[in-house]
Amino acid sequence: MTYENLDTELINALLGDGRASLRSLANQLDVSVTTVSNHLADLESEGVIRDYSPEIDYDALGYDVTAVIQLKVEGSSLPEVTDRLRDHHQMISVYEVTGDHDVVAVGKFKDTDDMNDQIKSLITEPDVKESNTSVVLNAVSEHEQFELDLEE
Repeated sequence: MTYENLDTELINALLGDGRASLRSLANQLDVSVTTVSNHLADLESEGVIRDYSPEIDYDALGYDVTAVIQLKVEGSSLPEVTDRLRDHHQMISVYEVTGDHDVVAVGKFKDTDDMNDQIKSLITEPDVKESNTSVVLNAVSEHEQFELDLEE
């Protein structure tokens, strides 16, 4: 293993098993535990690796309604609206976007009544000029991460 690809290989190994021990990562990458520990600490301090968290199946927990919400927002109010959406515990993604809408958010809800209540509270805010909500029928791919390409 060359050190020029070590960070990429380390990230890819963690994508395969985020709970891998330093020793197993070192064995897999053919480097010392200290080297893995140092590189991992650097990746964490640089913000490349931000967190270690479990992958939750929200459907299994009863949150089986997923909605994609598009909002047009008063220009100066965009940060406040996105902050409120980000802080809402059932919104799993919030994006500021270009195009016909200013914000796209993805939320998980227990049922359509729960979704309806949450969306009504959003669209009645004076900063929201227009909304469009799509209910997801089938999540073909969700929360996917991808392995990084190695530099040659």
